[in-house]
Amino acid sequence: MIILIPAYEPDQQLPALIRSIRDAVPWATVVVVDDGSGPEFKDMFDGVKALGCHVIGYARNRGKGFALKTGFGFIADHIPGQNVVCADSDGQHTIVDILRVGAAVKPGSGAMVLGTRNFTGSVPARSKFGNNATRLLFTLATGERISDTQTGLRGYPAAMLPWLRSVRGERYEYELNLLLEARQNGYAIHTVDIATVYLDHNSGSHFRPVADSVRIYAPLLKFLASSFAAFLVDTVVFLLLTLVTDSLLLAVVGARAVSSAVNFLVNRRVVFEHGRDRPAAAAGMRYFSLVIVLLAANYGFIYALDALSVAALPAKVLAEIALLAISYAVQQRYLFAGSAGSGAARRGLPTHPRQTSPAPPTARKG
Repeated sequence: MIILIPAYEPDQQLPALIRSIRDAVPWATVVVVDDGSGPEFKDMFDGVKALGCHVIGYARNRGKGFALKTGFGFIADHIPGQNVVCADSDGQHTIVDILRVGAAVKPGSGAMVLGTRNFTGSVPARSKFGNNATRLLFTLATGERISDTQTGLRGYPAAMLPWLRSVRGERYEYELNLLLEARQNGYAIHTVDIATVYLDHNSGSHFRPVADSVRIYAPLLKFLASSFAAFLVDTVVFLLLTLVTDSLLLAVVGARAVSSAVNFLVNRRVVFEHGRDRPAAAAGMRYFSLVIVLLAANYGFIYALDALSVAALPAKVLAEIALLAISYAVQQRYLFAGSAGSGAARRGLPTHPRQTSPAPPTARKG
């Protein structure tokens, strides 16, 4: 097992974490990535080097996602074939939990392991709000429930490293992108309960509430915005058709035909990263097959609500909300999923990092 720790302008929690690792598992291989902390933090990283870690890095700050992918690249090139556990440098993760997550990673399982917190006790308000908001959006967009989408304690089998390096994102959004793209690439997500630890109200965190939240939520919000735009088109056409015809079926079908064409073009070109990997004709056939299925479900839902004397507009809104998560999950995993090997292009893959310390003595593999 290799422990990978990205660090930007770390405080004393970083060497404290390294010492706890050395006390518990002195043979463990530890890789620390200096995410452009600057010359004033040289002594800190020299101290980490003295504790027997690999220390790599680069000149300017690039973000947590870039740091993680740089670490994955270093491990794949220099220490291949071992599982990797990623931990934060700010003291949020105890050595007990790091080892528990590492033990849960099974070689060849095709599953990442998340150390998930329950957010009980004294938790900073921004951390609790941020996780609740991300969890809600993630569930709404994917239909999947993960209790802690923002955890930085994660374990990966060695065979997953090439895919980890190919997923887009350079800052905090990268870890959410991994969750969004895992299923469609054939990877499962397992969880292990861990302690909720915030030292000094999480003062060691460099998370920027506005800028980084926008990055994190962007993949989900793009789909929700696309769906909302299609919903508006669908609703306007639906209401117009109800004014000129007495046929509920014609109104539903006509509105969906117009809105689905708009939605297909936006999702293929803007929302899903691999949307244009497949030929437009093949993607279109799959998409409109989904439209037919959802249309039938939509009509049935509205018909049932109409029978209960629910007005047309509220019935339409309820039906669209009910089918939103299903639509996203099917489009992400099947319609616009990348073809085999599409991740191998490694868009934005970090170049070979600067290694700021020689490799420590050969350690027993964990």
